[in-house]
Amino acid sequence: MFKSRSTIVAILLLLSFTLLAFLVANNPINEFDISISRFVQQFRNPALDQLMIWISAFGNLVVAFVAMVITSLLFYIFKYKREALFIMAISFTGLITLSLKFLFSRPRPTDQYVVLIESYQNHSFPSGHTLSYVVFFGFLIVLMQQLKSIPVYLRNIISLVAYFMFVVGPLSRIYLGAHWFTDIIGGLLIGLLYLLYLNYFYKKYKRP
Repeated sequence: MFKSRSTIVAILLLLSFTLLAFLVANNPINEFDISISRFVQQFRNPALDQLMIWISAFGNLVVAFVAMVITSLLFYIFKYKREALFIMAISFTGLITLSLKFLFSRPRPTDQYVVLIESYQNHSFPSGHTLSYVVFFGFLIVLMQQLKSIPVYLRNIISLVAYFMFVVGPLSRIYLGAHWFTDIIGGLLIGLLYLLYLNYFYKKYKRP
């Protein structure tokens, strides 16, 4: 039953991404994205700028990889070797991001349309930060629901931080002018697809 539901959800996610990619390819710069960016950026202030820069830093390739390795090592040290292996499997999202960005080659937002608090030279669609946040923090949420041997207070703290980063991390990319809203949705859809099967195989080969 779980497998059939997962397949249906996976197909819907893939179809949604395909449709979105088609729209983005034909309208790389559009009023919808511009209006959302301007709406989000109207709340700018120096303190919030620094907070969003800090949150966004966790999605940078080097920082994300280091965070993943450290998290995996911590699980390994505390005898959760299987979980450590699955966390390392998240590293493949980097390859997916680079491949899709190269395929679609969508330009980043420019200062003609938004305020650039952070700027990048590589392509925009889909958002690699969002994909990383969804898979990494989403899988931490899954683990905290499954690993009842971890103290409740610790699971609650980790889950709270993970939920916060899952939601605010992608939003920070629009706030900083680094991505369009449709980039975020693209990263979300591919991230959920990856997370879906990561969760599926984790539960399928669950420790007896």
